[in-house]
Amino acid sequence: MNNALFTPVTDLKGVGTKTAADLGSLGIYSIYDLLYYFPFRYDELESMPLDQVMDGQKVMLKGIVATEPFVSRFGYKKTRLSFKLRIDHEVVMVNFFNQPWLKSKIEIGKDVAIYGKYNLARQSLSAFKFVAAKENDSGLAPVYPVNKHIHQKKLVSLIKLALDEYLENVEDIVPLQIRQKYRLLSDKDLVKWMHKPNNISQAEIAKRSAIFREFYLFQIQLALLMNENSKQSQGFAKKYDLQEVAKLTKSLPFELSHDQKHVINEIFADIHSPRQMGRLLQGDVGSGKTIVAVYAIYAAITAGYQAALMVPTEILATQHFKKIDELLRPLGVRVALLTGNTKTLERREIYRELTDGTINVVIGTHALIQNNVIFKKLGLVIIDEQHRFGVGQRRSLINKGENPDVLAMTATPIPRTLALTVYSDMQVSEIHELPSGRKPIISNWKTSSQMDEVYQRMHEQLKAGFQIYAVTPLITESEVLDLKNAETLHAKLKHDFPDQNVVLLHGQMSGAQKDEIMTDFVNKKIDILVTTSVIEVGVDVPNANMMVIYNADRFGLSQLHQLRGRIGRGKTQSYCYFVADPKTESGKARMKIIAQISDGFKLAEEDLKMRGQGDLFGKAQSGVPEFRVGNVVNNYNTLVVAQKVARILVKEDPNLTNSSHKFLKQVLKYKEVQQNRD
Repeated sequence: MNNALFTPVTDLKGVGTKTAADLGSLGIYSIYDLLYYFPFRYDELESMPLDQVMDGQKVMLKGIVATEPFVSRFGYKKTRLSFKLRIDHEVVMVNFFNQPWLKSKIEIGKDVAIYGKYNLARQSLSAFKFVAAKENDSGLAPVYPVNKHIHQKKLVSLIKLALDEYLENVEDIVPLQIRQKYRLLSDKDLVKWMHKPNNISQAEIAKRSAIFREFYLFQIQLALLMNENSKQSQGFAKKYDLQEVAKLTKSLPFELSHDQKHVINEIFADIHSPRQMGRLLQGDVGSGKTIVAVYAIYAAITAGYQAALMVPTEILATQHFKKIDELLRPLGVRVALLTGNTKTLERREIYRELTDGTINVVIGTHALIQNNVIFKKLGLVIIDEQHRFGVGQRRSLINKGENPDVLAMTATPIPRTLALTVYSDMQVSEIHELPSGRKPIISNWKTSSQMDEVYQRMHEQLKAGFQIYAVTPLITESEVLDLKNAETLHAKLKHDFPDQNVVLLHGQMSGAQKDEIMTDFVNKKIDILVTTSVIEVGVDVPNANMMVIYNADRFGLSQLHQLRGRIGRGKTQSYCYFVADPKTESGKARMKIIAQISDGFKLAEEDLKMRGQGDLFGKAQSGVPEFRVGNVVNNYNTLVVAQKVARILVKEDPNLTNSSHKFLKQVLKYKEVQQNRD
């Protein structure tokens, strides 16, 4: 990769190790990442005459500072910076919240431009952005996704620097004839217009091209993977021992559902076939996918092969390990757990026993794809929540065996048409039924004024000895969103339930802290666990049979469904309350849908009907790859076209030897390196 775009961000003037680490928290490691890190919206910075501004409108106002700026304090660590702005013969009060450092930039008599939200009745501006008049370019200002490590202004300046120095290095990955046919921009224009559009029309054209490019890149990766799989030998027919498998069935303390039996038969047919299995198992939250995986693993082992199960998080790996070890150890199967936190001596022992075949199945995180992991005879690869792993990571594990069978699993079902497009390299199996003995979760949407009803149910459940999850979207207070955050909620519930052990768990805690709290929760030492969406994928706690999700309208439908899936794991009746006061009709519709529908497949179909009003496919737990610009629901037709184009290209040039694909090959190589980044 000799293109300067793939050099580290530290090659950019003014970017040291600290800034590079901050950019890394956004997934930006190279100049390429910086140039293709696109804004999610634009602020219109065209200034308007005051008499044309409507109430509540976001607008740029230009004027002269008429009074000294004054900083006042209110609430906990909150500030308000206020001054008057003279615009012709009118005076507008400007308020900046929690930006006291701007005071030094505001001087009486100085020309300034302020972007904010106008209040007609008060003739005031709740300001978002301060721009010295000479710096202000009329037009659009890009707004990027940022975090606490790197601020908007810093990111904007770095992207501007990258554009100035490296735009000429940008080359095209979409062939010219395709761009002409579908009226798409060149990569150079696409990058320039996404970051610096002259108007909304330019921004929309650039986004359309960026969406196609993103889907095209993904579909090229899939098409190459499919082509590689088809080139390889057919695989091996694994003659599993049906009598041994029958012992597993006898040892189970429950009966398999009809759907589980059907899917197991599909998988067994694949394992017995001389073709390499490539199957996606879609199953609702709590539908019993793990036991299906256990059958696949045991069948492969009885045929003389090893199996590997890769999952995205350590807590999930540990959960799977405990469950699978409990089921297979009595049958003489050696199960191992390998994660980033596995101690060195234990890790070396696992490496040795995988190589000599002593270990039959290993369960782990991306630690499984390290070079030291060498199998004696890997015959089955299972990837849980496969969209969390890049194509390169999946291939790295698969390549550790000789054309092993591959089973991918996802907990949030997506409609079959979408699954076949996104996971076009796989057969699709589905589990619809819940395991026997499970009762459907009773779900309710309540407004904040109906909390008495929720509290009554909480008291009933606690009195009966059950545990409760209380979930909130944010960890700390937000000036922008008036949400009940986890810390405030924790304090409130401790006050309201003084006789209960109320504990806080959130994503900023260390892995050891999270594990300790979850262990205490499993062991019934905690009555109410106040948490964020960190428990979307987590440990099963059968005694936790109630969940209250605060500000539920701030979560995506997929997340709400995933969160709800944490309860209902036991034999008792479970309850989930969605507490929300949505202001929009679409928000109300989403709350009704999540309260009425508990079937993930139906939920997916309903969300498709809403076409983006919900957020089913926008979060990490969506069952589909997460795209930065495109949305597989709203831009489904573009996805289909990108798939068609990518397949034709790979069919005509399977090794991308044509010189016009040189930059595409560099990007694919870079993306593979990035996906394997630990």
